[in-house]
Amino acid sequence: MSLVVSKIEHASEASHWYTKDGIPAYEVMGKNGKMRSTTLRDAKQKNYIPSVTTIIKSAASPGLEKWKLDQMLLAALTLPKSDGESEKDYIERIRTDSRETGRQAADRGTAIHASIEAFYSGHGIKDYPEHIRGLENALNAHLGPQEWIAEKSFGSAMGFGGKVDLCCAGAVVDVKTKEISPDDPIPTYDEHVMQLAAYRVGLQIPKARCFNAFVSVTHPGYVAIAEWGEEELQRGWKMFLGLLDYWYAKSGLNRG
Repeated sequence: MSLVVSKIEHASEASHWYTKDGIPAYEVMGKNGKMRSTTLRDAKQKNYIPSVTTIIKSAASPGLEKWKLDQMLLAALTLPKSDGESEKDYIERIRTDSRETGRQAADRGTAIHASIEAFYSGHGIKDYPEHIRGLENALNAHLGPQEWIAEKSFGSAMGFGGKVDLCCAGAVVDVKTKEISPDDPIPTYDEHVMQLAAYRVGLQIPKARCFNAFVSVTHPGYVAIAEWGEEELQRGWKMFLGLLDYWYAKSGLNRG
């Protein structure tokens, strides 16, 4: 199943950092000799640039916020208040339980992405074979066989970096793992088109075709493909540039 997005109703990762050469700088050595996540302070000291996803998170994400609220409501419905439990402790227990659902989904998504990277890097299929074959078949049906590069990172002179799931000479693909069935509409959100529009500029292939590939975690083997039209990609790029200016103004980082 595929979708070409020419115009949509505008519905509407811890921070990642890169060197200006595009090398991931997610962690730094702490004073205790152990690696820790890179902070804004580290980025200022080392002249790192923020990731595309970090920039996009400057804007509200209604779809994600609704999902988080739904998980919290579901947790509240399934977790009765214990005898003698304070309201504060009960609320915190609900929050903790709702976050666990998100953590499990994130861990599963990370594992599937790792298997996709291994496959497209020439290491064969190690895990999630139905998901991998589903993605391969969907991309081949839409674009034909391509020389895909997995997890290519970049640093843009415009002040942002990123790592792309899959790209080739004329196309950029961002993979999302999602609970989706063949009967469901294909989701299209502003953050998706902003991300892809920024990726193709950062990769210096500004006319590349851009796709979201939604790999189903509930129907293994099913993958929905959404291709973004040029009009929407230009709109996404303008939105991203606005957030880029906002992020630098707010963070105080030197964009030069």
